[in-house]
Amino acid sequence: MKKSLLILSAFLSLFVISCKKDDGVSCVTCTSEATTAFELCRESDGNASVNGENTNTPYHVYLSDLEAEGVLCVQ
Repeated sequence: MKKSLLILSAFLSLFVISCKKDDGVSCVTCTSEATTAFELCRESDGNASVNGENTNTPYHVYLSDLEAEGVLCVQ
């Protein structure tokens, strides 16, 4: 019984670890003729932040809008 419980615990631990969402923050530097360079980051919650300020807007939406305005963002 103890061996079964140990195996089940190990399996569940591996399952939780392997399914863990990527909590990393990724950032790019954006520039345009109208603004100075700024940092755009995809936060762990999926929102965009600009120079550390959360925009409460999904990253992909924020980046698409910037690109539509002619802003260039590179890593």
